[in-house]
Amino acid sequence: MIETPPTKKELNLGFLGVGWIGRNRMEAILNNTSATAGAIVEPDAENAEEAKKAAKNAIFKDSSKELISDPNLDGIVIATPSAMHAQQSIEALNSGKAVFCQKPLGRNSEEVRKVVAASKKADKFLAVDLSYRYTKAFKAIFDLIKNGEIGDIYAVDLVFHNAYGPDKEWFYDIKRSGGGCVMDLGIHLVDMALWTLNFPKIKEVRSHLFHKGQKMDSFEEHVEDFASVAMTSEKDQVINLECSWHVSAGKDAVIEAKFYGTRGGASFKNVNGSFYDFTAEKYHGTQTETLVTPPDEWSGRAGVVWVENLLQNNKFDPATAEELIQTAEVIDRIYGR
Repeated sequence: MIETPPTKKELNLGFLGVGWIGRNRMEAILNNTSATAGAIVEPDAENAEEAKKAAKNAIFKDSSKELISDPNLDGIVIATPSAMHAQQSIEALNSGKAVFCQKPLGRNSEEVRKVVAASKKADKFLAVDLSYRYTKAFKAIFDLIKNGEIGDIYAVDLVFHNAYGPDKEWFYDIKRSGGGCVMDLGIHLVDMALWTLNFPKIKEVRSHLFHKGQKMDSFEEHVEDFASVAMTSEKDQVINLECSWHVSAGKDAVIEAKFYGTRGGASFKNVNGSFYDFTAEKYHGTQTETLVTPPDEWSGRAGVVWVENLLQNNKFDPATAEELIQTAEVIDRIYGR
């Protein structure tokens, strides 16, 4: 008797929020995986109309609770304002669905721990859209360092200046955002450094946070729009971070992650102020070797990887969960909480 090969499972996903980022992630998933969009929640009529072009068969639901409780969905992609992330992720996991959430997963480490606990209890895979991990340029730097090609890393310089800043007012309310440019931009930098260094414990954090050039002592009225942070790992690696909104950067954005090792250096950086185009370079003394240049369609790749993982093993991943907690704890320490 000839056995027929098992059919590949098709994931049916719900999309909670399809503004620009949510729609971009949805389109990347639908165009690059076998997953389908079963249901969508989006309060903005214009965003919903745009989403229908890519997800013609999706059912539009009236509320997040209605979407999350849908028994026909295998996973939920969350791209709502930050204040909603933790609670919506917990509700989705409690309903037996995997979750892919925009960053930050929570506004503080306490919220992140609660989401991780829900993922563990449900035994469902949880991932966060830490998208720069999945650029070809940063992957080249990561592999270079992991292979020992520039020796032991002893210093890291991280920069993310956004000359515009967010255009949604909730970003500037700490109760809804959890923080300013550190929570919005710095979280990517912290993740990139910790991930590359194999998540060492951070023994010291010194931060200077500013609002319109004035050093901040409280977050009751404003969130920070400029941050300068110095961290030291348990291995005495020095990690310097600088990020901002609305800074006079001379270009749209400055995005860099530079690693200095005992046998050389390496950098991930944007090209000509672009938010999307990146290069990877390896340094030895005065010599520069270019490893990766644009183009690279990376912006939705993290969601594609999440779907690929779901198809293989939709289970709680303790290693990923611990990384999410460690990054959130470092962010908390930057804010002095």
